[in-house]
Amino acid sequence: MNDIYAHVSVRILEKEYQVSCPANERTDLLDSAEVLNAKMREIRDSGKVVGLDRIAVMAALNMANELLHSQARDKALEGSLGNRLKLISERVESVLGASQQLDL
Repeated sequence: MNDIYAHVSVRILEKEYQVSCPANERTDLLDSAEVLNAKMREIRDSGKVVGLDRIAVMAALNMANELLHSQARDKALEGSLGNRLKLISERVESVLGASQQLDL
């Protein structure tokens, strides 16, 4: 069972954490830890938030906000793409319909 899990050591704000994850997600975990570390450093270096817990909460809130905005953009793009595909499909059907009428 240990073969399917990776034990990964990540460093966030000079503190070491041992984390287990599916072996195939090891790289994603390391990338995520790097993003989190950068966000927490940014907040800490701004000097506006003091304390590891508060910095972690602010980083989590900022990242959750970014995720929500990204999801909203994705939904808007999906809707726009869906409308465009519908228009293209209607045009193709119209052209094919006219072509079939000419063949008869």
